[in-house]
Amino acid sequence: MSTEPIRVCLIEDDELMGEALCERFDMEGFEYVWHKNGRDALQALQRKTCCVVISDIRLPDLSGEDVFVQLRQSRDDAPPFLFITGYGAIDQAVRLLKLGATDYLTKPIDVNALMQRIRDLGTPLETLPGEDFQLGISPVMRRIGHTLTRMAASGGTVLLTGESGVGKEQVARLLHLLGENGRARPFIAVNCAAIPETLLEAELFGFEKGAFTGAAKERRGYFEQADGGTLFLDEVGDMPLAMQAKLLRAIQDSTVTRVGGETPLRVEVRLICATHEDLRQMVEAGRFREDLYYRINVIHLRIPPLRERREDILWLARHFADEQSAKKGGAPFVFTEAAERALLSYAWPGNIRELKHCIERACVMAERAQLTPEALLGDVLPAGSGSMATGDKLLAHLDVCEKRYIEQALAANLWRIGESADALGISRKNLWEKMRKHGIAEPARRTPA
Repeated sequence: MSTEPIRVCLIEDDELMGEALCERFDMEGFEYVWHKNGRDALQALQRKTCCVVISDIRLPDLSGEDVFVQLRQSRDDAPPFLFITGYGAIDQAVRLLKLGATDYLTKPIDVNALMQRIRDLGTPLETLPGEDFQLGISPVMRRIGHTLTRMAASGGTVLLTGESGVGKEQVARLLHLLGENGRARPFIAVNCAAIPETLLEAELFGFEKGAFTGAAKERRGYFEQADGGTLFLDEVGDMPLAMQAKLLRAIQDSTVTRVGGETPLRVEVRLICATHEDLRQMVEAGRFREDLYYRINVIHLRIPPLRERREDILWLARHFADEQSAKKGGAPFVFTEAAERALLSYAWPGNIRELKHCIERACVMAERAQLTPEALLGDVLPAGSGSMATGDKLLAHLDVCEKRYIEQALAANLWRIGESADALGISRKNLWEKMRKHGIAEPARRTPA
């Protein structure tokens, strides 16, 4: 592991702020250089390298944004930029994120959080083998990618948690591919919630000919199909208690017995489980076995929702749009500035899954290569709203859109929470939280006269 210190370039014209940050850099053991104007900083950064740049946006000569843009034009290996400012307008934040800034912080700064962010960005990450292995450009997803490279050779059981649609299966696939000879080994993904309880054992463990009505021939289960590779069990929290006991035995013994069979079959699989539920709470409520919980929770990774890693939104959106361009074979799709603002400001309750469907729908229906807010979020924009909302008004505007979208889903599903949550691509708990946030309640039922 490298022992080189983290090198920070601070661009700040405020004497008190600069001195306070430099004192903290000393305490943290960071090497640093402090520039009080943008022109000197740009000249220095064009000659020397650093791990992280911390820059105020408003400077006496060049703005922090100008320094960033000019440095990116002159150097392909420009370091990550963290911008700080006392003028926290969303238009500035959106523009900086669009340009590739890592983050945008408003004064007063949480210094402890800033130091942690510097450590995260300043720690060299192992290079992942190819673009197909990239999960995102946000610091949190870069850290997860780095963690996966270290976990790949361990073979330990992994538990992935996070809201519906955050990309847990993509993380599982990446972990599998990073393993030794990953592309040549099987990866079997199973959605436990989609399999009827009566069929789950036969699907996981297989069955012998004649084991039950309709079993005309023997069949290998998912454990056998994944032998030598990875078995991904999604929504493991939906598994019935009786099946949990059988899963625990299979994990402990590395064997499965087919339904209707007697001979245990040895299987070597790496097990990755995922859920949007809080398994710890389920254990306390008696709905999930504690021994199974500890068995599958050897390594735990939480995958954050899109609203906690907005740097990834435009990166993912462009990726999905490029996929659609390749399929259609026409001109590349591009987002208008208003569309990018809308994408960054929308809450994305369905996370990556919702974003992907949104981009795909817009590209399929688009008559031009330019994608507008209406094309992307037409289903949730109020009628006649157009694209007039800007700045802070856009946040309030999209808040209204989210409320209407949730109300429409609830009404379409007769206010059944479970079905409405599934339609929205979020958990029941998340739906309840959003209903409380927006003050949504089921209309009083009218009694017949």
